[in-house]
Amino acid sequence: MRRSLFAAAAAAVLSLPAVAPAQTVDDVIAKYVEARGGLAKLKAITSLKAVGKMEVGPGIEAPIAMEQTRPANMRMEFTIQGMTAVQAYDGATAWAIVPFQGKKDPDVMPDDQAKSFIEGADFDGALVDWKAKGHTLTLLGKDKVEGSDAWKLKVNLKNGDERIVFLDADSYLEIRNEQKVKMQGTEMETFTNIGDYRDVNGTQMPFSIEQGAKGAPGVQRMTIEKYEANTPIDKTRFTMPKKAN
Repeated sequence: MRRSLFAAAAAAVLSLPAVAPAQTVDDVIAKYVEARGGLAKLKAITSLKAVGKMEVGPGIEAPIAMEQTRPANMRMEFTIQGMTAVQAYDGATAWAIVPFQGKKDPDVMPDDQAKSFIEGADFDGALVDWKAKGHTLTLLGKDKVEGSDAWKLKVNLKNGDERIVFLDADSYLEIRNEQKVKMQGTEMETFTNIGDYRDVNGTQMPFSIEQGAKGAPGVQRMTIEKYEANTPIDKTRFTMPKKAN
């Protein structure tokens, strides 16, 4: 009798659906890094150039160019009506030239703008080597992003900022992030949708980026046409020029 009960219990257990082990932050980030090409291939890229176009108004597109080198140097340019704006960070100072506002000389970026730009200058992004960078990650489970399952992560950056990052549940690539930013003293909730990943030197890079503010109409679209990895970039490209006398 006892043996038949044990047999019945064992059969019942075997008939239950398999339960997947709980995912941890480390599990999810490991799959994210692997999805991007693996840590070795990511670290093998020491510089990156990109060219593309950005929508700056209805039916108006501006050519853009970006340059990055490790660990956190970045320069971005975009041209409208023959005038080229520059934003850059050399690892110490974030600066800009904004000719549309009548400013032809470089100026140090305002604190709020500089903070956001410096975050974006992190060559590998906040999720890679997040512990060493002093960030804190919390896995919030799964959520839906435009109808697709996604892992939801709360990212508390070392500088005090917080953002929510969504990784596609199948590919483990980042498809959206949300954060609060201050623009001219006003706090806004913004989002970035990321997609159209393609292979660049054995790593996955996004060719489509959309940015907008929650509750506001429209988005700003950026389309990357070409990436170049490991091409020489003069470090002076990131240094703020002296103002003309």
